[in-house]
Amino acid sequence: MASPVAAPLAALRATALGSRLPPLVVAAERVAATVMQGVHGRRRAGQGDAFWQFRPYASGDALARIDWRQSAKSDRLYVRETEWEAAQSVALWRDAGPGMSWRGGADRPEKRERADLLLLALASLLLRGGERVRLLGERRAWAGRGALASLAEALPRHTPPPADDAIPRHARAVLLGDFLAPLEETRAQVAALAARGVRGHVLQVLDPAEETLPYAGRVRFEGVGAVAEPALLLPRVEGIRALYAERLAAHRAGLAAIAGAAGWSFATHRTDTPPEAALLALWQALAPAG
Repeated sequence: MASPVAAPLAALRATALGSRLPPLVVAAERVAATVMQGVHGRRRAGQGDAFWQFRPYASGDALARIDWRQSAKSDRLYVRETEWEAAQSVALWRDAGPGMSWRGGADRPEKRERADLLLLALASLLLRGGERVRLLGERRAWAGRGALASLAEALPRHTPPPADDAIPRHARAVLLGDFLAPLEETRAQVAALAARGVRGHVLQVLDPAEETLPYAGRVRFEGVGAVAEPALLLPRVEGIRALYAERLAAHRAGLAAIAGAAGWSFATHRTDTPPEAALLALWQALAPAG
């Protein structure tokens, strides 16, 4: 028979553990726990024993992996893949540039705060599912539910662009940021990963003020980028609202086209909306096709 104090002690241990974790990690775990309800594991290609599929041989594959019986049926070489339910590497990145440390109102988080929350909540889901999680630009991989706090500690130092020659081939990647830089920069970032067989998802995180331009009258805009930008003074900002919306829509369409051309997916998220919906969409975007 269980001790009558076992449950209170377990709750006390959980409370003590939570008190030692950074608040952001605790918040990420709560968001992940909400999405985790009703989410089931998914089958992955990896180093298991059960047959998964045949795929064409690609440069870099070990010759020992070629299935010669299947290859003899055609004029192409095929590799035999097996399935497992864990240890698929997923690489995560969020923009840490100055532009992400902005919010249009005190009632909303900074874009970087929301991106951090979504990244860690997604990492929590992946780690719970037995996946290996990496940060783009770092060679270390995290595994196991207890690794989230360690990953969070590495996140503030993680500021390089998402070009990573150490990322495993055929891994998955998730990029989070406002992606307001020129489209060619994003195109180069995504193309570098796609060239290694990496498939992924781009999530644009914006403050609602960046979508609606809700200001009126005489407004002075100052740059927040790493390179000093001249201030822009508009005597009647509402006069350019329609043009601004048109330019933003065109830029967003360009981002979607970049992602689509690489076989990636693209979505947007506003910081005045709950993070759970965006997290669920990210989780579903990582599900294997079919």
